[in-house]
Formats: sequence, C-alpha cells, structure tokens
Amino acid sequence: MLRSVLTVGGWTMASRILGFARDMLVAARLGAGPVADAFFVALKLPNLFRRLFGEGAFNAAFVPAFAGALVKEGRQAAQDLAERMGALLGLWLGLLTVLALVFMPQVLVVLAPGFQADPGKFALAVELTRITMGYLPLICLTALVSGVLNGLDRFAAAAAAPVFFNLLLMAALVGLAPYVATPGHALAWGVLASGFVQLGMVWLAARQAGMALNLLRPPALTPPVMQVLRRMAPGLLGAGVTQINLAVDVIIASLLPSGAVSYLYYADRVAQLPLGVVGAALGTALLPVLARQLRTGQTLSAHRSINRGTELALLLTLPSAVGLAAASGPIIAALFQRGAFGADAAAASSAALVAYAFGLPAFVLVKVFAPGFFARGDTSTPVKIGIGVVALNLALNLLFINWLAHVGIALATACAAWVNAGLLAWMLARHGHFVADRRSRRVVPRIVAASLVMGVVVVALALVLPMSEGSAGRVMHAAVLIGGGAASYLAAGVALRAFNVREVLGMLRRRRA
Repeated sequence: MLRSVLTVGGWTMASRILGFARDMLVAARLGAGPVADAFFVALKLPNLFRRLFGEGAFNAAFVPAFAGALVKEGRQAAQDLAERMGALLGLWLGLLTVLALVFMPQVLVVLAPGFQADPGKFALAVELTRITMGYLPLICLTALVSGVLNGLDRFAAAAAAPVFFNLLLMAALVGLAPYVATPGHALAWGVLASGFVQLGMVWLAARQAGMALNLLRPPALTPPVMQVLRRMAPGLLGAGVTQINLAVDVIIASLLPSGAVSYLYYADRVAQLPLGVVGAALGTALLPVLARQLRTGQTLSAHRSINRGTELALLLTLPSAVGLAAASGPIIAALFQRGAFGADAAAASSAALVAYAFGLPAFVLVKVFAPGFFARGDTSTPVKIGIGVVALNLALNLLFINWLAHVGIALATACAAWVNAGLLAWMLARHGHFVADRRSRRVVPRIVAASLVMGVVVVALALVLPMSEGSAGRVMHAAVLIGGGAASYLAAGVALRAFNVREVLGMLRRRRA
C-alpha cells in the first residue's frame, strides 16, 4: 500500500505545486474581486459533481466491483463492466450538462444567491459556469478510466492527469486573456480544454495496460452494473459529504460582501495541499487494497491496513495542520500577496486558513475510514452519517457567520469534518472492523506530542524573525518558518520515537527498487 500511496502522493504533490503556481497567477491578475468570485463559483459547480459522481460515490461503488470482477471473473468481465458503466455515466452526465446549460441562471440562484445583488457579477458567473460545465462529463469519464487503472494497480497516469489542468489554466490566463472579455473567460476555456486532455491521457494509459475501453458502447443495465448503481445511489451523499459542505460554504459566502468567496478559495487551496497529497493518495490506494483483502478472507490484513492508514494520515496531517495554523499569515502572504491581491485580502484569507487547518486531520481520516465501509459494499452507513453532518454544517454556518463572517464558514466545515470522522471510526469499531492495535496506541500520542513541539517552534520563530517587506522577503520568511517547523518535527518525532527514520528510508528504498 505504501508504494501506491507514494506514487499517487508524488504526482499529487507535483499537481499541487503547479496548482499553487496557478493560484498565485490568478491572485495577481484577478485578486479577490467580482471576476475572481464569479470564476470560483463557475469552477465549484462542475467540481462538485465531479467529486460526487466521478470520484466520490462512483469510485466507492465501482472500484471494489471492478477489482472483484478482475479477481474472480477475469479481465474481459472487468472490462465489460467498465465500458457499460462508462456509457451509462456519459449519457447521464451529458443530459445533466445540457439541463444545467439551459437552466444555469436558476442553478446559480441556488448556488450563489448573494450574487443577485450585483446583476453584472451574476451574469458573469452564469456565462463562465456555462463554459466550465462541459468539463463535467469529460472529467467524470476520466475518473472512471482512472478507477480502472487503480484496479489494475496502475496509479501513475491517473495521478498525473491533474497536472495538465494546472498547466492549461496558466497557459489560458497568459495566452488567451487578451483575446476574450475577461481573464475569467480565459480560465473557463482553459478548464474545458483540460477535460479533453486528461481523458485522452488516462484512456491511452489504460490501452497500454491492455484494457482499451470502448466508451461509446450502448448502455445496458446488466446485473454487475445494477449492483454498482445500487451501491452508488446512497453513497452520493456518504462519499461526498465534504464536497456538499464546501458547496454550502459557497452558498453562505455569496451572501457576504464581495471577496468572501475568494478568501475561502485561497485558504482552501493551501489546506488542500496536505489534504490532496495525503488524503487522495490514501483513499485511492486503500480502497482497492481493502476490497481485495476482504474478498480473499484476509480480515486481519484489512485491520492492519486501516491502522497503518490512520497512522500515516496523522503522521503527515497533524504537523501540517499545526504548521498551517501557526504560520497562516506568512504562508498566505508569501503565496498570494502581490498584484491585485493586497494585504487586507491576505489577512482575511489567512484567518480562514487557521479554521481550515483545525479540520485538516479530520478531512484525511474520513478518506481512511470511508473505504472500510465501501470495500464491504456498505454505502448506507456513511450516507446516514453524511445526512447528519451536512445538517450540522449548515447549522454551524448560520451560527458562526454572525460574528466570524467568512471565518465562521471555514470553522463550521472543520467542526463538521471532525464529527464525520469520529462517527465513521466509531461505527467501524462497533461492527468490529476497526480496532486500534498496539502499534497505533503507542505511536499516535507521540505524533501528537511531536506536532505540538513543532507548533511552539514555529510560533517562536515567527515572533523572533519579523517579516521583511516585498515579495522576496515574504517568501524567505515563510520558507524559514516552514523549514524550521519541518526540522523541529523531525527532531521531536525521532526523540519521542513517533516514527523510525531508518524504517521510512527502507520503505522508500524498496519503493525505488
């Protein structure tokens, strides 16, 4: 599993780094004004459906079924299932896209009701979202083919595809912006182009792996397809609770003064680095592993996989959360404070980042615990928990927004994530599917202690070393804080025996071999 996590995590890290470069360029050109708000809403809608239909519920239902068909019935049966699901998914999402294009003003009245107070901003958001909606069927089919590759233990191409999303958006903003109405239009067309590129890339990778999928086959509701659909339907909410909560955040944020949507976007982008690298890698790698272990009766191995996944999640996300909270101001300033993105916008975004950092470990633990249900074909338990979590997030949003504004929205999402992770872990334990073993009980408290030591060091460095003026000075200041935090966490972790450096290096050497 570690090998798969490292492959996915490495490519995801490259994508996130390029994503930061993209967001720095967007912040410098668009700032946190109405064009930026309109584009971020236009990007949110297809991304929400992508994560629900393409990566969340669909992967949770499809990957175990594909892995099972591959093991028990052979490659032809697995390919037939993938092609039938691809045809059905393409038909459904194509119809959904057409409906969205026709009724986009009504959709945005729901998704961004506050934009109606500014007719120009609302009209721009409608126009940009109509462009980006074409991305939805393309990227969801990309997720299907990526699920096939993951079921074949081929993780690299699927993890590398998002790199082209960032490259094409930067190219569009630089090269296309002078020829369209606004920079937001250039970004929207870049989103659409990236969908074609990503789908072509993973399809070619599947073909090289010996599974050239025919995505134009007529859809057919065969028994394996019906089984996937039955598991997928309740999982739409269970697997996508985080995304639904983030959509609720956008709805509430649109009611705040202009810029709130952008502040949350930039803060979320920073928090998404560890969440995307660790959470996506663990969730992607853990689900097919658990599915194979459970289908072959290796119950004890499945217990160990969840324990090691929990340890790895906390080992990487706890220090990330503490570090982001302790150095949120310098990090946001170093990344985005230039051009149209001023000091006030940086301060507003850094406050939201502190709140998102609080929930970061919980976001990743959800990625670890949810596969424990999905690998067993249980999508009803996460959906029951998900309904309660979505309601809780909405209630907390309405409660916190009165005195914390956009920061209250981020804090509500973080609190809801902790409740989600806690309930998933409790239900797994209640059914005997998750028991913290001796190693986890020994290691996890030491990881917490090492992270707290790191947090104290970062705060002390921030107080002792004032931030220099200018973009270069801000970057240098943030780099010193990050480097000092990483060094202190490594030293504290070794001293407290939270992890064994020799063991980690040995795993990495085996990965290279």
